[in-house]
Amino acid sequence: MSTIDTVAADVVDVAAAITLTEGALDPFVTHASTRRWLTGPGLPCDSGLFSFARLRTEGLRTVAGATGGAGEAGGRLSAELRDQLVIGGLLGPAGTETGSVLLDGATGAVSTTYFFPDGPDRSGRFDRHDLMDVRPLAPSLPTLVRFAAATDELAGLRGQFAAYAGRYGTKAVAEASRQLLAVFEEGADGEPAPLWRMAALIRPLALVAGPGTASGLALDLPVRLLDQEFGRGGVVRFEEVDFPGTLTHEPTRRFLRETGLPEDGFLFQLDTDLPLRTLTEYYADGEFPPARLPAHADRLIRLGHLTDDHSLVVDGATGAVLNWSGPDSVLYPLNTDISTLAFTLWLLRREHAIDEESGHVLTSETYDQLAMTMIQVLSAVDPTGTTTDADWHYWTELFQDETGGAL
Repeated sequence: MSTIDTVAADVVDVAAAITLTEGALDPFVTHASTRRWLTGPGLPCDSGLFSFARLRTEGLRTVAGATGGAGEAGGRLSAELRDQLVIGGLLGPAGTETGSVLLDGATGAVSTTYFFPDGPDRSGRFDRHDLMDVRPLAPSLPTLVRFAAATDELAGLRGQFAAYAGRYGTKAVAEASRQLLAVFEEGADGEPAPLWRMAALIRPLALVAGPGTASGLALDLPVRLLDQEFGRGGVVRFEEVDFPGTLTHEPTRRFLRETGLPEDGFLFQLDTDLPLRTLTEYYADGEFPPARLPAHADRLIRLGHLTDDHSLVVDGATGAVLNWSGPDSVLYPLNTDISTLAFTLWLLRREHAIDEESGHVLTSETYDQLAMTMIQVLSAVDPTGTTTDADWHYWTELFQDETGGAL
């Protein structure tokens, strides 16, 4: 039996925690308080941020072992990194692992990294992967668990964030952000890792809008939210004469009349050559073959254009917001409705402002973690906004495209 097999056999899954036996820690973990934590409270089985499931089947593994040991990839590791322990994964969209969580067995410090694939073997292990940069995550496992629990409590509006249930708006966002940041700063001597600072600044943005009741849409946005973010002159409101006859979804009509949409949403440009047109009318010049249009193109109203010849359209009968790819002649889900589209555009604008205020620290140092955080915030408010049912989604792809500079 291999060393990994032996260690994995000593992993114990107790209720809501994964713990290891003393034998499983030797010779990997020598830090006394870390040993006590792993054999006592252990690591959570279920976390919105991390997965430690591999400990059940593979036990503790060094980075050298995870990257192929003495092979070419392992030979490129520094002596310090070779002995770091892979204990879990950082979770991204749909629960996929976007990075690895490392433990220093000598100091108890926790960090994160990711392996850039250059050809994994068929088992899906990390063999033949190159190790990328290592980022501090937490000074200890107890701190890591506490920070993750606080983030999960905010997402579920429970525990120390239970008082925010039913509270929405910019004031709730600001208060929740300060409270979460205080938790992180207290546990890291005032200097939490970028992932946690990002969580405190971005994740509370999900509280800005509550479930739709008065609007008849998915969300009730605060009055003047878009005006405050984009400037009143930057938000376009429509009149009844601007609507095609096939726009029969009254909540959508009301939203476009009373709330409006930003003319320039950075990744979205609103059509200002009013009135609004259906896809059939938009392509009436004959340059696009009618046979390639959707069967219900006469009720799909084009609101504007996205990037790369993508049109943003709303279904006039249902209010669903879709992405029409002209080159592919395919309709993709974009947002649940006009209210969640507005939230998405607001979220992007707010993130840009926060990044500007931070001196672009978020995008320059931790872009991948920022993209993950943004996707998780959007999915919490509008699951349609990040759906992967079709293996592709506009917002998800753009958020993750660092080269394109969406964030």
